[in-house]
Amino acid sequence: MKRLLVVGGGLIGIRHVHAVKQNPNCTLVGLADPDTSIEIDAKRFVSMDDVNEEVDGVIIATPTHLHATHGVSAASRGWHMLIEKPVAESLEEAETLKNAVSNAGIHTLVGHHRRYHQTLQRLKSHIEQGAIGKVVNVSLIWAMRKPDSYFEGNWRTSGGSPVMINLVHDIDVLRFAIGEISEVVALRGASVRGANRIESGAVAIAFDNGATGTISFADTTPSPWGFEAGIGENPNIGTTHQDMMWITGTEGAISFPSLNLWNGRDWGTAAQKEQLPKPVQKRTPLEAQLDHFLEVIDGAPPLIDVSDAARTLAVATTIEAALKEQVTHIQARA
Repeated sequence: MKRLLVVGGGLIGIRHVHAVKQNPNCTLVGLADPDTSIEIDAKRFVSMDDVNEEVDGVIIATPTHLHATHGVSAASRGWHMLIEKPVAESLEEAETLKNAVSNAGIHTLVGHHRRYHQTLQRLKSHIEQGAIGKVVNVSLIWAMRKPDSYFEGNWRTSGGSPVMINLVHDIDVLRFAIGEISEVVALRGASVRGANRIESGAVAIAFDNGATGTISFADTTPSPWGFEAGIGENPNIGTTHQDMMWITGTEGAISFPSLNLWNGRDWGTAAQKEQLPKPVQKRTPLEAQLDHFLEVIDGAPPLIDVSDAARTLAVATTIEAALKEQVTHIQARA
């Protein structure tokens, strides 16, 4: 029975708390968070420093700028860790964390939990098996309108860029399903909410395998297109079951998450649609990730460790830096 500590009591941290409590193969040591008003049926600690219990693994779900600091601290105590995405705020911090866990002999897993969606794993398998031939391009949309309350009285008002909060997930999906990303070019959209904060934009992508792609994103527009809405994985986001990613290849095309496969000869013949079977998700991605973390503690190869996650972070920070340089004063007109 693995003893797990959760650090950080925000939205994702509390979901981790519930997952640990419901898993028969681990027990919750407690929750470490300075906000003592958070009420859960478990032992409370103000910080990791206050934990005097025996811990096998820690789930770090604190704000991004604290990931590396908390990860290094956990490594110093010999705790294997599942650390939320993005793995750190900067590549320098990710490198510091990578060295700390390596020197301490710590096993790591990073919370890019979309990799545990069986439909995404099936998509990756179809592509690898040549269902659409050689991948040529991919188009991805993430477009949601975050409620005003999301930005009230917190750091997100000026620093809540959807690139590091949301798009980092989609970048990891592309790396996982399509291949390593070699180059990105980004354009920033106009401000709608009136703050000097990145809200929307477009990204052009080049992959090592020769494919290209685009990402269109916005956190100011209600739409049915986004991973969470399409797959129905987040209880805080409405489900639409609409596709949000379209991949074309030399032999056909496939959309996600529907797994509609299109095959045809050339433009003189209408492409024919085939509905590929979709797997049944018996465990939620967060539950499957926790199952895997328990295996990683025992030495199983991680699906994504600190080094792998740092490559996703490198793409996201490159996009973020490019967009920050493009200061936009254009306000949406009523």
